[in-house]
Amino acid sequence: MKQKICIDPITRLEGHARVDLFLNEEGALSNAYLVIPELRGFEKFCEGRPVEEMPRITQRICGVCPIAHHMAAAKAGDAVYHVDPPPTAKKLRELMYSAFFVADHATHFYILGGPDFVVGPDAPKSERNILGVVRKVGKETGSKVMQLLRDNHKITALIGGRYIHSVSAIVGGVAKPITEEDRLAILERAQRSVEFAKETLQLFDDIVLGNPEYVDMITSDAFAHQTYYMGLVDENNKVNFYDGKVRVVSPTGEEFVKYGPEDYLNVIAEHVEPWTYLKFPYLKEIGWKGFVDGKDSGVYRASPLARLNAADGMATPEAQAMYEKFFDTLGGKPVHSTLATHWARLIELLYAAERSVELASDESITDPKVRTIPTATPTEGIGIVEAPRGTLTHHYKTDERGLVTAVNLIVGTTNNYAAIDMSIVKAAHSLIHAGEPVSDAALNKIEMAFRAYDPCMGCATHAQPGDTPLKINLFDHNQNLIEKIQRD
Repeated sequence: MKQKICIDPITRLEGHARVDLFLNEEGALSNAYLVIPELRGFEKFCEGRPVEEMPRITQRICGVCPIAHHMAAAKAGDAVYHVDPPPTAKKLRELMYSAFFVADHATHFYILGGPDFVVGPDAPKSERNILGVVRKVGKETGSKVMQLLRDNHKITALIGGRYIHSVSAIVGGVAKPITEEDRLAILERAQRSVEFAKETLQLFDDIVLGNPEYVDMITSDAFAHQTYYMGLVDENNKVNFYDGKVRVVSPTGEEFVKYGPEDYLNVIAEHVEPWTYLKFPYLKEIGWKGFVDGKDSGVYRASPLARLNAADGMATPEAQAMYEKFFDTLGGKPVHSTLATHWARLIELLYAAERSVELASDESITDPKVRTIPTATPTEGIGIVEAPRGTLTHHYKTDERGLVTAVNLIVGTTNNYAAIDMSIVKAAHSLIHAGEPVSDAALNKIEMAFRAYDPCMGCATHAQPGDTPLKINLFDHNQNLIEKIQRD
C-alpha cells in the first residue's frame, strides 16, 4: 500500500512550508515535494502606490530580511526616477546593508542551521535548537552571539532610523547623514564583529571540519547537485552584496552570462507547478527541463555557496583567505555540496564585517550631502542586491506621476526553489529505504537539505498563480459534522 509522510510544519526557516514524501508499495521513496501553502500578494497590492513608498512597503514582506527589500526597492526607485545618489549615500546604504548581513548570517548559523552540526543531526529534536547550541559551545559564546546581534541591529538603527523596518533609504539617496560620533560608534561595533566572525569560523573548523562524519556527509553525493550558480560581483568579479552585475557560471565554472539589472528578463524566466504557490525561475536561454541538474538544465542556485562559486574571490583580505581555504579543502571550484553553504555563509559573515570596518573607517562617510533630488519624469526601474538567501530583484513600472502600475519581485528563495526541491528528493532517496522505518533523524536530515538554503517563504510567496485553497467544515448546533467543502 502506498504511503505518504508529511513533515508539517518544517522547522527552523522563515515562513511556512511542508515536505510531502510519497512512498511506493515496497516502502521506498517514490517522490518528494517542498510545498509552499502560504500566500501573500505584495506584487498586486503595491499597484497604485507612489513608488517612493516602496522601500517602506516591501520590507514588510519579512521581519528577518527587511533591509534587503528596503535596499532593492530604493535602488529600483533610483532607476525609476533616473537619479544617481551621491557617493556618501551609497556608502551609507552599503554600510547598513553589511551590518544587516552580519546579523542575518549569524542568526542562521547559530539558531536555524547550526544546531544540526553543533548539536548533531541525530540528536533529539528537543536539543536541536539555540539552547542546545549554547549548552555545546558555552554561555560565553552564547553571550557573544547576542552581543553581535545587538551591535549590528544598532548599526542599522543608527543609519536606518529604526531597528527592524528601516526608513532611511529613499529615492536619490538616504534621508539623513550620520555624525562623527555615529561613525565611531559604528566602527567599534564593526571591529567586534570581525573578531566574532573569525571565532565562529574557528568554531566551524573545530566542530564541523574536525569531525570526519560531518565532512563525509557534507561532501556526499546525497547532498550535491551540479547546477548553474548566480551572484552579484563588482568590476573585479569579487563578491559584492549591494552593487555590481549579476554573474552566472556553469556547473563546470565557466562564465555563462553577466548582466545588469535592466537585462534580467533576457536571462531569467519563471515556471509554475499546480501544487505550490511558489514559482521556479530558470535560465531562459537553456529553458525549463524539469527538476534535473547538469549543464543542459536551466536550474541555477543563488545562495552563499552560489556567490562564492560565481565570483573570483572576496573583496576583503581575511575573507579572501577563507575563500581560498574553502576551495582548497573541498577540491576546487565550483563546489556542488549543498551543505557546504553553511561554511560559505560564515565566510560571507566575515566579509560583511570587514566591509563594515572599511566603510566606517572612511571619514568622508559623514559628508552631509546624502541625496540627489529627483527631477526627471518617472518611468520604469529595476534594482538588484544580494539578499542573504540569494539574488533579489525589484522591478517597478509607474505612470508619469510616479504611481506604480506593475511590480515584479524575484527573491533569493524563489531563485533557489527548483534546487531546493531537487535537494530534498535526493536526500530523501538516500535516507528512506524499503522495509525500514523512517526515523526522526532521517526526517531531520531531509530538512537539512532545504535548511542549508536558509529559505524565507514569507519573501518568496508574493504572487497568486491560481485560486486560494479553502477547506470548510460545516457543523450543526450539536457540533456534528454535516458537510465538508473543499477548494484545491
